[in-house]
Amino acid sequence: MKNALNHHEGKSPWSKFNNVKAIRLMPPSNIESEITIPGSKSFTNRALIISALAKGVSELSGILKSDDSYWCIDSLKKLGVNIEVKNDNVIVYGINGNWPEKKQELYIGSSGTIARFLPGALTISKNGSWIINASSQMQERPIKPLIQALIEQGASIKYLKNEGFLPIEINSTGLSGGKVNISCETSSQYLSGLLICSPYAENKVHITVEGEIVQHSYVDITLDLMQKFGARVKNNDLKEIIVEPKNYIGQNIELEADVSTACYFLALAALNNGKIRINNISYKTNQPDINMLDIFENMGCSVVKTENYIELKGTTQLKGGFEVNMKEMSDQALTLGVLAIFADNPIKITGVKHIRNHESDRIQAISQSLAKTGIKVDEETDGFTVYPGEPKPVALDTYNDHRVAMSLALIGTKIPNIIINNPGCVSKTCPVFFDLLSELSVGIEIINDSRRRV
Repeated sequence: MKNALNHHEGKSPWSKFNNVKAIRLMPPSNIESEITIPGSKSFTNRALIISALAKGVSELSGILKSDDSYWCIDSLKKLGVNIEVKNDNVIVYGINGNWPEKKQELYIGSSGTIARFLPGALTISKNGSWIINASSQMQERPIKPLIQALIEQGASIKYLKNEGFLPIEINSTGLSGGKVNISCETSSQYLSGLLICSPYAENKVHITVEGEIVQHSYVDITLDLMQKFGARVKNNDLKEIIVEPKNYIGQNIELEADVSTACYFLALAALNNGKIRINNISYKTNQPDINMLDIFENMGCSVVKTENYIELKGTTQLKGGFEVNMKEMSDQALTLGVLAIFADNPIKITGVKHIRNHESDRIQAISQSLAKTGIKVDEETDGFTVYPGEPKPVALDTYNDHRVAMSLALIGTKIPNIIINNPGCVSKTCPVFFDLLSELSVGIEIINDSRRRV
């Protein structure tokens, strides 16, 4: 299995559980509560970089304070951007497309969003020389389609280690604009990274998307934020996109809560026949994981969907016996895999080949992990099938992957004495994940640490 890493690599001062080797989980007696979910990683890093590029001051409220957003803010500060952070609010003093610091080495941890959004943002300057480095985990995740598209527009970018991967060196002379093709079959972040910098090209940028896009909705989020900051964009169903030269203007924006994180707590209620209301999620969001609500309903749960909150009521027996393409909401493929253990029939998950190239090979990770508990799993190239069963209490590795950790933790809310190794990896997107579980009466015992309980 790849990514046998130093678990502290890529961690930030906003991390939690850095010195905790493992935690033991115990099921709650009853789940009936209302909670508030932290901000969206997807919105946070997009908004931070766009507001940094903008002319004027932006105030972003509801940011996610995680490893990914910490390294984004850290990189922007090293580039000379004045940023004030107070709780979950950030004031960004935009640089109007001209980075004050012309020579820096930037470290971005394991953040895929920064790896795909920052290179283009740097290439818009008329001068400057920057190195973008990352954790060894991030150095295994591809960026070539984006870099090639930037080079075709006149960017000077050199791979410093392996072609198509970080670290890279950018010697900036500006972007010419014009026609450019890009493939997004591995990651929609390539297109988002190209879009974010396009308003600062000398000429209009005419983007043709080759093949299919993994997770269209995240591109829609990018386009929506760009337009809120004043970008002029013509979009032909994400097949052809034209971006006019027009600098961003600072804005005051309240960011959405993270629907991906919310789904773990909805799953908690679904597994335990409980009831959860999440007070800061709207059914009208563009975040694709909101479509998990339809799957919860298909499994027998009752869901209330409103513009202000989402509420889920579980069921005594989850229903299985179906196949679902999770391509557009692939972050929840592992969540559904865990739910399938406790369903009445197998569930087959397809369309997620691309998650083999995330923080871990997630298809392999979930297949091996569930097999370790005694659950039958059929691993396939683009997905997996999980058969219902009674998991054994075992210690499970997280592969230093936040999605693996949060999904496997759900087993421990149903079966006593599940141990999760390296729980601190959840800080990549939700440092307070285990705190929230504890508030919901899930037993959390810290192993090999002076503290005993959260």
